[in-house]
Amino acid sequence: MFYIFCPYCDERREEEEFHPSGQAHLVRPTDPESVSDEAWGDYLFFRDNPRGIHHEMWVHRLGCRKFFNITRDTTTYEILETYPMGEQPTITAETARVRREQGVQTADGGWQTVGAQPENSTLNEETSS
Repeated sequence: MFYIFCPYCDERREEEEFHPSGQAHLVRPTDPESVSDEAWGDYLFFRDNPRGIHHEMWVHRLGCRKFFNITRDTTTYEILETYPMGEQPTITAETARVRREQGVQTADGGWQTVGAQPENSTLNEETSS
């Protein structure tokens, strides 16, 4: 189970209270009348589906009912940050790569453990039983 931080309620709640609403930061064409049918169709129907860092829009449907954005790693389901609508993300694919190089680890359920590093590299190795 995920616990998601709502930036408006200022608390972590169970994932069942939230609902994903698609890709974040989509820009609507300024003059839809002058856009080609192909470009309009691309805007309406096609979304990015990256492996790795992805910015998504979610709604706190059983709480404050406000929309907000989540930066999530689609390969690990790790939620890296949540932020209100209208703000820009602080974590991108490039900054996430830097975080991994610095040894930032994540605990179960999307709870972030910032700066946690093992005392030695053998703690990260799997042992055969």
